[in-house]
Amino acid sequence: MAYVEWSMKGPEFVNCNCAWGCPCQFNAPPTHGNCRAVEAMRIEEGHFGQVRLDNLCWAITFSWPKAIHEGNGTMQAIIDERADDKQRAALVEILHGRETEPGATMLQVFSTTMSKVHDPLFMPIEFEIDVDQRTARLVVPGMIESAGEPIRNPITGDPHRARIDMPHGFEYTVAEVASGTSRATGEIELDIVNGHGHLANLHLTQSGVVR
Repeated sequence: MAYVEWSMKGPEFVNCNCAWGCPCQFNAPPTHGNCRAVEAMRIEEGHFGQVRLDNLCWAITFSWPKAIHEGNGTMQAIIDERADDKQRAALVEILHGRETEPGATMLQVFSTTMSKVHDPLFMPIEFEIDVDQRTARLVVPGMIESAGEPIRNPITGDPHRARIDMPHGFEYTVAEVASGTSRATGEIELDIVNGHGHLANLHLTQSGVVR
């Protein structure tokens, strides 16, 4: 099967309700038996076929009642309101895991675990991120407030740095681990305090991660 050629390159922030490090990254059960998360990305360079996606942002809220691979998930995509009709249609395809080789990206894999996919929203997205400093701020006014910060040494308060290296991962190759806090309303409510966060520079295509 031929897929539309697409690419997204830029920084990503994820915050979930697992403990720092997130056992899901190691094929272990989620910390609290379920998964609730928010993910956001700024596309510094991107395209879907001939449609340019540069400088647009997107976010997704997720919920699974058990581990991700056990299914019955729910998701809702939020797409930058600045996107025109063609860009919106392109991002809907990518974020819902379509026009992607099976197993190639986390978005495609997650799509196979969904029982409910809410209609995408087109809203203003404020997204600031510094991967090296492990800091991020995501705001979708009236819906999502999320932030990432370095994990702190419990004695000195100094920033603690840890990374996850996944040479065959379907999301990133190397991610900086952080502490994340998120509040979200709407179809998928989030109330995460000091949960797992990770920040990474992504380069995704219809065929997977570019390393």
